[in-house]
Amino acid sequence: MPQLAQRIGRAKPSAIMQVAEKAKRLKAEGRDIISFSIGVPNFLPGEHVYAAARDALARDSGQYGSNRGSDAMLDAFLGHIEKIGLTGYTRANLATGVGAKHVIYNLCEALLDEGDAIAFPTPYWTSYVDIAEILNAKIDLLPCPAEQDYKLTPAQLDAALAKKPRVFLFNNPSNPTGMVYSKEEIGALADVIAKHPDTWVITDDIYNRMVFDGVGYHNFVHARPELRDRVIFIDSLSKTYGMPGWRVGFMAGPEVVAQAVVTMNSNHITNLPEVVSAAAVAALSGPQDVPAQKCTEFERKRDQVMDVLAQIPGVICPRPQGAFYVFPDISVAFGKTHGPSGLVIHSDVDFCNALLETKGVACVPGSAFGEPRALRISYTCPTPQLAPGMQRFQEFFSELQ
Repeated sequence: MPQLAQRIGRAKPSAIMQVAEKAKRLKAEGRDIISFSIGVPNFLPGEHVYAAARDALARDSGQYGSNRGSDAMLDAFLGHIEKIGLTGYTRANLATGVGAKHVIYNLCEALLDEGDAIAFPTPYWTSYVDIAEILNAKIDLLPCPAEQDYKLTPAQLDAALAKKPRVFLFNNPSNPTGMVYSKEEIGALADVIAKHPDTWVITDDIYNRMVFDGVGYHNFVHARPELRDRVIFIDSLSKTYGMPGWRVGFMAGPEVVAQAVVTMNSNHITNLPEVVSAAAVAALSGPQDVPAQKCTEFERKRDQVMDVLAQIPGVICPRPQGAFYVFPDISVAFGKTHGPSGLVIHSDVDFCNALLETKGVACVPGSAFGEPRALRISYTCPTPQLAPGMQRFQEFFSELQ
């Protein structure tokens, strides 16, 4: 039999989806499972989005669309980003894709040659490493432990950029930690980036509308407008609008980069479907009451989860201010035994497996995100499940010996 390409040997299935599938399997077997695993918002968009989709179906042309995205969708996205202060962009600065992950993959294909370096902070979203490894790029991980609130320091960034990586990939608000960089912190990092002109900067900021405590969303271009020539901003409908399955991602950046992504699209997806594009326009330019309401709801859920974690001795968890995740350091459990089951906890994977088997609570091990002392809790489950799930989490700790 002929051999598969070497890159397939570097590709890995999503660790998050593996946990989610195991939880789904146990639930199908009749187990009482509460899932804190997958990062889906668990709400639906407003009725105006579905109305726009139905209308597009009725008017379907059946023709190919633009490789960049429909003019109406691009204009809606321009209006969307202007509300967060990203002004001065035109359609030529934009490109779309089948979700933000697809856009990031296209960008990495366009910006990285084999053997080029890409740098990003740890903890990281799992797909960053997966994409870089498929493309055979060199990965420079910048450790940001709980002791520094899971945030990158200017000194760390300066040292990393001094090595001239082709790409610096940044995520704010963060998945998996939920941490949000303040205006001052973004400004300090932007000053460092300005000193190193040889690196492209991708800001994967798809949670930019889910920010709590009044801290606001801030971008490197806000702080240093001259960085517009090197910064590529990523956004998506998935989290803000409860539309992960619709698969719509966007980028805004230099024209040459946007055109490269458009060229990539022309060689594989061709275009987003008309129905999806119409729904995207409605989501971006229509009423924003559902996203605003859900942001408030997620802030309350964040407080609920943090209140429980604060009661567990030895657990460390910097307070997240965005997205819908908390990322507690649970290494205090390592070396202990879960009394009722006799299971020994040697690692984050052991912890999550034991928690799922004994308490029916699914979390993703932190090692999937490059931080093996922690785990990720996604608190987007139905509200009635959150308190019982966290109670089980707390009980599990109380049963460790």
